[in-house]
Amino acid sequence: MSDEEHHFESKADAGASKTYPQQAGTIRKNGYIVIKNRPCKVVEVSTSKTGKHGHAKCHFVAIDIFTAKKLEDIVPSSHNCDVPHVNRTDYQLIDISEDGFVSLLTDSGDTKDDLKLPTDDSLLKQIKEGFAEGKDLVVSVMSAMGEEQICALKDIGPK
Repeated sequence: MSDEEHHFESKADAGASKTYPQQAGTIRKNGYIVIKNRPCKVVEVSTSKTGKHGHAKCHFVAIDIFTAKKLEDIVPSSHNCDVPHVNRTDYQLIDISEDGFVSLLTDSGDTKDDLKLPTDDSLLKQIKEGFAEGKDLVVSVMSAMGEEQICALKDIGPK
């Protein structure tokens, strides 16, 4: 055997995959699926039985969880689909910078400064108005496949 040591570059995550495989026939409405390399929430599933030697097919209609675009896919029900690991984390809002980035407080007491304000107009307006009024706001951040976006807002009372 060789005596040389192997050096591996360390990654921020533990080499965990951004998605995991799941059989198409087991994915249900309100579940998640990857369509055209985008993480999506399934809004409609229909299964069709096909001919004598064909496969049953699943027709998915899903909405991208970050851009809200509607995507569709048809997959044989026995095949595997990619399902994204979707996490939702709550952070307290500390500050909104002039360039559209937010400063958030994590549970460990650190700050997270790499998130932009959401593109959704009503949510953006709620965050800016609540912050201007000096309310204590908690934002929910949805993360999947290396992307993060603010998806909801909670008011935990005045400062």
